[in-house]
Amino acid sequence: MVDDSALVRGLLAEIINRQKDMECVGAANDPLIAREMIRELNPDVITLDIEMPKMDGIDFLSRLMRLRPMPVIMISTLTERGAEVTMRALELGAVDFVAKPRLGVADGIGELSDQIVEKIRIAAAVHVRRAAQPAQGVTAQAANSRAEVTRAAPVSMGRVSTEKLIFIGASTGGTEAIKEILMRMPADSPAIAITQHMPPGFTTSFAARLNGMCQIAVGEAIHGERILPGHAYIAPGGKQFWVDKSGANYVCVVEEGELVNRHRPSVEVLFKSAARVVGCNAFGIMLTGMGNDGAKAMKEMKDAGSYNYVQDEASCIVFGMPREAILHGAADEVLPLLSIAEALLAKLGTTSDRYRV
Repeated sequence: MVDDSALVRGLLAEIINRQKDMECVGAANDPLIAREMIRELNPDVITLDIEMPKMDGIDFLSRLMRLRPMPVIMISTLTERGAEVTMRALELGAVDFVAKPRLGVADGIGELSDQIVEKIRIAAAVHVRRAAQPAQGVTAQAANSRAEVTRAAPVSMGRVSTEKLIFIGASTGGTEAIKEILMRMPADSPAIAITQHMPPGFTTSFAARLNGMCQIAVGEAIHGERILPGHAYIAPGGKQFWVDKSGANYVCVVEEGELVNRHRPSVEVLFKSAARVVGCNAFGIMLTGMGNDGAKAMKEMKDAGSYNYVQDEASCIVFGMPREAILHGAADEVLPLLSIAEALLAKLGTTSDRYRV
């Protein structure tokens, strides 16, 4: 583990060493010491603080994922700054994060102990890929220009019926997977409703980051908000989110609600509303994530007439939720992540003539 707080290092070590299948093999108070310890101890997973002396966690993570990629869990603070930087860490290749409170750290980390060890177990089984680097001779400016070209690639679909809705569910690894889908959607795509397992505060930064990258408008869902084409609505952390109808319009419903499958927001809640309210006008997408949240409801979607895509094992960070969806018979197609948006757009293109308005 890498953290400049002796208190946090001690608490995490105690939590980890209580587990029969885990051992804390080392603790460093700054990234420079951690670099040498990693070479010597070769850990299976690293927990990494963000704000540290000498080198911050983001800089260290960026170098680590280029030179010696391995599973990393970020230790973030429940602040706006913490959320923004965590989103950057996930883009750089961190598997997941734990959000520690700004105050009452000892009690807060103790309450998160089950979550911490679960995330470490998941991370230990993840195959981490080396971070992509620009080709030799390609400048940062050229790389950015290339990214802009990629971002501009989606083309207009024509006026597809406003009755069509796309539903996405994801958990571990889902922030980057969702980004890959949304960046390929044109500005006039059907509306997209998304549940990504994430705590309060972090979905705000997640939505803002995507909104700056995508042609569609991306934001947190607001209770009672009308759902419109060309927009994506992300379930706010700590709230349940589903879709309903008000007259001829789809609207967002955002409420406290109970935990469902241990989650709030829950994919099950969103997908059940897709089956109940949208039926054959729905398209479902199940992306990387641990557990089985949403699998049963995705089958309900299919039984109600939706067409469903499930991410394949090779491209998943964690294949749990997609596997369960497949086992429940909910998938129409199982595809690599980078093929899902293309397949969806092709499917929408073949049906749009029948549903033009």
